[in-house]
Amino acid sequence: MAGKATTPSGGWSDLWKKEDWWAVWLGLGLTIAAILFWKSGSSIKTMAVSVPNWSHFSQVSAHFADKISGYVLLFAVFLVLFSIAVKILGHKLSEFIPGFTFVFVMSVLVTIFGAWDVAQKYNLEAPLVALGLGMIISNTLPIPKWMEAALRTEFYVKVGIVLLGATLPFTLIVQAGPLAFGQATVIAVTTFLTIYFAGTRLFGLDKRFAATLGAGGSICGVSASIAIGGAVKADKNHVSVAISLVVVWAIVMIYALPIFIKIFGIPAGPAGAWIGTSEFADAAGIAAAAAINEQAIATFTLMKVVGRDMFVGIWCFILALISITKWEKRDDGTKPDAKEIWYRFPKFVIGFFIASALITVIMASVDPATAKAVSKSVIAPLKTLRTWAFVFCFFAIGLTTRFRELTAVGWRPFAAFTTGVLVNVPLGYILSVLVFGSYWMAVK
Repeated sequence: MAGKATTPSGGWSDLWKKEDWWAVWLGLGLTIAAILFWKSGSSIKTMAVSVPNWSHFSQVSAHFADKISGYVLLFAVFLVLFSIAVKILGHKLSEFIPGFTFVFVMSVLVTIFGAWDVAQKYNLEAPLVALGLGMIISNTLPIPKWMEAALRTEFYVKVGIVLLGATLPFTLIVQAGPLAFGQATVIAVTTFLTIYFAGTRLFGLDKRFAATLGAGGSICGVSASIAIGGAVKADKNHVSVAISLVVVWAIVMIYALPIFIKIFGIPAGPAGAWIGTSEFADAAGIAAAAAINEQAIATFTLMKVVGRDMFVGIWCFILALISITKWEKRDDGTKPDAKEIWYRFPKFVIGFFIASALITVIMASVDPATAKAVSKSVIAPLKTLRTWAFVFCFFAIGLTTRFRELTAVGWRPFAAFTTGVLVNVPLGYILSVLVFGSYWMAVK
């Protein structure tokens, strides 16, 4: 809970007793496994399965008839890895295994729905559908107590973030260029400060709550809300509110941005960059960019996935430092020891950067043809596994979200977040279309 002293670190035992470190081990383990399989002339593509777009259910049946062994392997690998971690972390496998089986099966069904051409038409991406379905279930049906062991929202997203690092080699930052990274910096800092100061100065929100809202609106949406919320010790319910607001505005932007882009005839390159500055979730942003063309997807990726998402580690460190040295006091009136910055810092962010460094070293040491093979045999499968982890996370978030708890915090968080939106969207348009439009039009 916010304001309480943090629990001292357990030293080396934290390496196997803390969820953050398990996310690092699992994410890096999958990354290293993908590299080793590629080195041996194989690939983890067999288990990295995903549902292709379909218009007739016979296509789905044919896909599963062909790939059913891949789905079984995918389930088995995730189940074994998560079970090892969950068991050592002190939870009952007799509760986790049936719970995760339910989460996995529902995630597959959601992914099937999300790949349907009708769902694609309305930009109903699998993570967003998973969240909505989970919320419907949790607010209409009682959730068994034993299910809680499998609803490990933070664990799933942390593993996903480490895998995200493996799909973002540092070479992509070079490709984006200093101008793109500079634009992402301006957007992230401006949006965060707007939401934070609106929340604390105009609407009287707790500083940790406002920081969590600001991170969700300025960096990488749900992932940032969870990471920053943990770094500043925000109330768990406040993190849930931040996630919900990210998703609400992400859905709005899926439809609003393409409409404005078409009305004003904005070229694809600048349009994708604008979506990258103004969308709050990667899945939603990809959906909006895909409604335009491949160039829009490319510029969106450079701005949002490479530019803004990379800030999660930096913001975690900065806000943990500020929270510990400025916002928090112990019961005796003294401030916590600065060493708690390390204890508080989300260790899975370290995994993010290590995974990125591993792929970067490989990509930089091979010729272009081999780099394409690495992208196909290593990065693409890891990206698929990352997507599954995020679907698990979103479905679990939905199953743990109660509307009555969200509405209990009132209208002020919505007002603070919306203030950030009102600054973010016009600023993104000015930078992406008016100031740097020629740059983004040249990106292919």
